[in-house]
Amino acid sequence: MNLKQKSVMFLATGCFIGNISFAPGTFGSILGLPLCFFLCKIDLPVAVLLTVIFVFFAVWIAQRAEKILNTEDPGCIVIDEIAGILVTFTGLPFNIISVVFGFLIFRALDIWKPYPISWMERHLSGGAGIVMDDVAAGIFSNLLLRGIFLFYN
Repeated sequence: MNLKQKSVMFLATGCFIGNISFAPGTFGSILGLPLCFFLCKIDLPVAVLLTVIFVFFAVWIAQRAEKILNTEDPGCIVIDEIAGILVTFTGLPFNIISVVFGFLIFRALDIWKPYPISWMERHLSGGAGIVMDDVAAGIFSNLLLRGIFLFYN
């Protein structure tokens, strides 16, 4: 692998955390939490813009990593989980309750993949196929968290 390919794999695997043999997606989601913390500290329009930019970047990186590995949706790619967890917490408070519930809801939806998340995983290919099902899980997680907060407030 040349330096460009190594750089792509470094980013796609979340600083190589995706190479952990046990639950790489969970560890990738955990890796995204500090980014969520920083995004919650800035104005919402800027946070949304940065999240959208990150999602496009994740699709681009995942596409290249998939080609390097010559494998469809390899498990070591965790930049999709990072993108999904960013979407989960965009515009929401970042505190122990939201982090615990948001993380658990996101991971459950990412693993279970109810419709339309499963449809996206089956019908999109390449980087979009790798990332967009996690983004959809993040959107649903965000909406569920908002509903929980609305109900309990």
